[in-house]
Formats: sequence, C-alpha cells, structure tokens
Amino acid sequence: MIRILLADDQPLIRSGFRALLDAEDGIEVVAEAADGGEAVALALEHLPDIALLDVRMPGVDGIEATRRIAAQPALAAVHVVILTNYGLDEYVFEALRAGAAGFLVKDIRPEDFLHAVRVAARGDALLAPSITRKLIDRYVTQPPVPGAGLAELTNREREAVALVARGLSNDQVADRMVISPLTAKTHVNRAMAKLRARDRAQLVVFAYESGLVPQAGRPAPA
Repeated sequence: MIRILLADDQPLIRSGFRALLDAEDGIEVVAEAADGGEAVALALEHLPDIALLDVRMPGVDGIEATRRIAAQPALAAVHVVILTNYGLDEYVFEALRAGAAGFLVKDIRPEDFLHAVRVAARGDALLAPSITRKLIDRYVTQPPVPGAGLAELTNREREAVALVARGLSNDQVADRMVISPLTAKTHVNRAMAKLRARDRAQLVVFAYESGLVPQAGRPAPA
C-alpha cells in the first residue's frame, strides 16, 4: 500500500486529488494538510511514503516544508513531490535542491498522475530530461564548479550519475554501461551515499551543478 500525505491550501483541489487517489487500488491518502507546517507535523505522525506538497501555501510553503522533511532523519524514506500550476514554476528548482523527488503539474491527466505517484513510490525522480534541462538553464545562474564533488566518485559511478541525469532508469543505465541492472543500481546507490543525495532527483541536480552533465554552451569537466 502506497501511503500519501496531501498538502494544498485549496480544499477543492485537495478533495479532487484525494478522490482520485483513494479510488485506486494500492494507494491510500493517510492525511491532508492546508499548509506546510501542518504537512511536516502530519508527516512525522503518519510516516507516509509520498508527500504531495503544493509549492505555494500560506505560512510555511512547499519549499520550506520540503526542507524540513528532508532534515528529519525519521522522514528519510518520505518522497516529496511538489505540485505546481506551471511546468516551469520559478520555485521548482529550489524545491529540488531542498530535497524534493520531483514535481507534477496540477493539470496532469489522471492516468499520468497515478502513474507518477507509483514512480515516486519506487524512488525514481519525476523529471523528464527535457524539463530538467529547461529548469537548469533557467534557474542556475552561477556557473558550475568544475569537478565539485566528483572526486568522491569512481569513473563508473560518474558515468551512472550522468546517465541518471539524462532520465535513464537503472535498467537503461545497465544497458548503456553493459552491466547488470543490479550493478547499475549499486553504482547509483553508492553515488547517492557518497554525495549524501536524498534521491535520484538530487543526483540530477548534482550532475548539472558540478558540470558532469554540461549545461548549454559549457564543457563537461575532464
């Protein structure tokens, strides 16, 4: 059973998402919150698998709530997914840096929304490569620090992280690197541990910020 915490300051939107989620086998909404502070408290109480947080809420917004959830050791297994009205919301990248596993646009089709919830529950990042590139190009104003953090990784771990940043699953990483899926997963997990990345979404952020995956017009580090 996938346990969901839903946080949005608009009751009508919350009820719509809840009705959709509760009607699906294997998914249960365990709590609802109207602001980020309440969401953090309910996360500690219910320990959900996924916290769906609206990016803009009164008081404590979705970004600060994400940051607080990520800082709680007891909530290390909670995957935060940000809900936004716009695909390139100015706060999305900041939310990813705070610890979010990805983001969803509120006008997403119901079947795609339910699929995305299951993807997040598996621990995969909800970031299409094209959207990730747009976010990075638009919101990272400082040039990457060449090699920042890369010394911690082996060459194979670097390769795996770069492929994850391009949106590949573990199976696809395995195919590209000509290794077993288990070995690919090991490389990714070791990279996450070394970089203290909460999930695959933070690996994506690291890959771009460090220059491992070059931003437009910038070379990758040697």
